[in-house]
Amino acid sequence: MSGKSMDNQWGTERVIIFDTTLRDGEQCPGATLNVDEKLAIARQLARLGVDVIEAGFAFASPGDFEAVTRVAKEVGTIDGPIVCSLARAIKADIKAAAEALKPAAKGRIHTFISTSDIHLEYQLKKSKAEVLAIAEEMVAYAKSFMDDVEFSTMDATRTDPEYLYQVLERAIAAGATTINIPDTVGYTTPSEFGALIKGIKENVPNIDRAIISVHGHNDIGLAVANFLEAVKNGARQLECAVNGIGERAGNTALEEIVMALHVRRQYFNPFLGRPAESEAPLTNIDTREIYRTSRLVSNLTGMLVQPNKAIVGANAFAHESGIHQDGILKNKLTYEIMDAESIGLTNNQIVLGKHSGRHAFSSRLQELGFNLSETELNKAFLRFKDLADKKKDISDWDLEAIVNDEIKTTPEVFHLELVQVSCGDCTRPTATVTLRTQDGEELTDAAIGTGPVDAIYKAINRVVNVPNQLIEFSVQSVTAGIDAIGEVTIRLRYEDKVYSGHAANTDIIVASAQAYVNALNRLYAALQHQQQRDRSLA
Repeated sequence: MSGKSMDNQWGTERVIIFDTTLRDGEQCPGATLNVDEKLAIARQLARLGVDVIEAGFAFASPGDFEAVTRVAKEVGTIDGPIVCSLARAIKADIKAAAEALKPAAKGRIHTFISTSDIHLEYQLKKSKAEVLAIAEEMVAYAKSFMDDVEFSTMDATRTDPEYLYQVLERAIAAGATTINIPDTVGYTTPSEFGALIKGIKENVPNIDRAIISVHGHNDIGLAVANFLEAVKNGARQLECAVNGIGERAGNTALEEIVMALHVRRQYFNPFLGRPAESEAPLTNIDTREIYRTSRLVSNLTGMLVQPNKAIVGANAFAHESGIHQDGILKNKLTYEIMDAESIGLTNNQIVLGKHSGRHAFSSRLQELGFNLSETELNKAFLRFKDLADKKKDISDWDLEAIVNDEIKTTPEVFHLELVQVSCGDCTRPTATVTLRTQDGEELTDAAIGTGPVDAIYKAINRVVNVPNQLIEFSVQSVTAGIDAIGEVTIRLRYEDKVYSGHAANTDIIVASAQAYVNALNRLYAALQHQQQRDRSLA
């Protein structure tokens, strides 16, 4: 890329969307994904139209390495997104990233090092001169593997600007094609962040040879606002996560920043060199895939979306106030700045029922964006027929719920065969459960609890015999009506780790049991994996 303006390569008139759901997003406690779940999300991110998928931290673990490799091979096609792996500014990390990314048609190594005084003194224990040399050397090393190299200055918003300029200049000279400015601890404010990006544009001599990227956290609720100010001052890549998941208060929410640029494009157009009146999108995102992507990530990670969440929350397009309702009936624009259909949220016309066949079912799923394997389709169709016997009207939301529930790929150490409860105001809640092991053995036990769900969980724990602490239990309805599918999400803690489970069923008692078994399967699989690693190291 030497001598070639990166603005000319990408074009100055649009914003690059870099998705870190599978890397930084997964660092949220309890959001751990297995390889197949990461792959399912990566496929949907490709349909969404993200430019870059950060698939993981290849050096971090064998699981991360495999996930990066699988995403690189199956999603990183010639007409697909760039697939990226994170790497510390250490040769072993960079080499692992390069190896994992080999199957990708377009790969990117994303290497980073801290630059703030507090990180240098207490975390790295290195001088500014040492870090400057490391940054230059490691970017050059990454460049020896592939042309597309991104370099991040961790804790940039608390770094001395003059020193930051020096590091960035050296990194670009060494071959970095994207330089990323992270607000690692969610510390900055919009005006400060905008000024920092402007300062970089004005004070880094070779900045025209790289794309300026930003990465932000939402610790004080300013992540989206910070990004919008960064765009106004020259940032052209935005690093974000679906539903804003991530460490602590999370990352900048992809759906929020994309829709902010979409709804207010006339305002932002001039900052990207466009006529103010231009209707052309500012990103490559297919906004109609936003809601489906949000639901998939929520289901697979077990991280629920709060009802009042911007863009994708259940209440985002709901109106209860009489004044609002009156205005909406007369003209939607009175109280809605965007159309629900623009994010893929439709009125869910009923198209399937108990007499619908497998072909109609498969065709409708493809229309909804699901591309299932034969095994997944068979399992989902059985669930659909079972649901059709219980519900007269089946909506797209119902279909999404049962398909997302079926395509979870948690290793099934235990399978729920039976759950029965007895409860009431004059009886003690009692539950009987039967689980089938991988060897085909059926284990049955019963327990008394403070309520039916408590009794179920106590009975399951007696069978599984793995100590854990239930820290969250939530139920929400997919659709309205007494026959609605109920989605149950639970989170449990074992030692210092959190595991989530999710299930959907018209019977919330059954869903509660299935969600708990799902979480325990994750826990049990993690324990087995750790035991295997311990034996291999012994």
